[in-house]
Amino acid sequence: MKPPTGQSSRSALAPALAGMAALAMGMGIGRFAYTPLLPAMQAEQGLSIEVSGYLASTNFAGYLLGALLAMWIKRANRRRGFLLGLLLSALTTAAMALPSPVWGLAATRLLAGVASALILIHGSAIVLDRLAAAARPTLFFMLQAGVGVGIVISAGVVELSRRLDASVSMQWLALGVIATALGLAAAALRDLQLPTVAASTHPGTTAPPHPAVKWMVAAYSLLGVGYVITMTFIVVMVRGNADWRPWEMAVWLTVGLFGIPSNYLWLRAAERFGPLRALCAAYLLEAVGVSCAASADSLSLVFVGAALLGGTFMGITAMGLSAVRKLAPNPESPVIALMTVGFSLGQILGPAIGGRIAEHAGNFLGASTIATTVLLVAAAMVGLASLRSNPGSGR
Repeated sequence: MKPPTGQSSRSALAPALAGMAALAMGMGIGRFAYTPLLPAMQAEQGLSIEVSGYLASTNFAGYLLGALLAMWIKRANRRRGFLLGLLLSALTTAAMALPSPVWGLAATRLLAGVASALILIHGSAIVLDRLAAAARPTLFFMLQAGVGVGIVISAGVVELSRRLDASVSMQWLALGVIATALGLAAAALRDLQLPTVAASTHPGTTAPPHPAVKWMVAAYSLLGVGYVITMTFIVVMVRGNADWRPWEMAVWLTVGLFGIPSNYLWLRAAERFGPLRALCAAYLLEAVGVSCAASADSLSLVFVGAALLGGTFMGITAMGLSAVRKLAPNPESPVIALMTVGFSLGQILGPAIGGRIAEHAGNFLGASTIATTVLLVAAAMVGLASLRSNPGSGR
């Protein structure tokens, strides 16, 4: 018997909001607050662009370690893993306020990456169970909107701090306090005690992965390189033009604002046009966004790039994983794990390579060109997967 509509809505809304708070903390702030604070860190701590890229790569290496740890943690202990991620995210955000050599910053960013993976993987799983039990799975977009919410918060804090002439340490400390508050709200998210379900004997669950899966895995791995260079350095790019500096946080705010509704909009697009067609379009739009964000001639184009970047990067991850689950329905298949590892490796390589190229070239044109090309190749791979999966339909 289904619960009354009002009861169902309340039982679904609470975990969705708690999940939103978790991702705002662990991803929007814990992972991405580094971007708006990077120009001030470079000015106060003498970080070069190359070193800044290596520090970002360290964070993504931590994400890979955290993802592997999350896979190792059994379902019965995933709430503990989730709470560990929340605690670690609050501590590492605040710890960035402490005076530290580069190796100390790297260690802190590594642990922050571990925390973001634990929060994302375990928090998403708990929320999905809750929403499924309440028969409201479509509210999952609210959880993922938390990334954009966290980015918006970081933009507001950094802009206000700059007007108050606050130091980088004070800005990190303020974000640490906000992250802690979000973590306390997220800690209310409770795991469901669901009965253990025996392995399904449905023939669809034992079928081998569709041949198109290999193209999807490759495209998803390339996404890591394609989005992360711009996502790491977009505020530094704006800082490069003295006339644009007052607009730095407005650009970063745009990334967050367009990120908040993006998953819902891409969900609708996937339902209307088919997941692979929508995914291919998202890759193409992100390629345009990355190219526009690197524009040295037009601030308007930079804003367009920020909007397209924010409006696609989370949608691509959600649609990519969802599409592959349908192409490889066997729960024992390692495809999702391969996608996670490939995406993580791309994120690790992107900032390191992009930072090194930009340091030696004196601008981000070369690094952004590489990122754009990678995204275009990924879009072609998704298009090929669409043709292989069901010629003529993209579904």
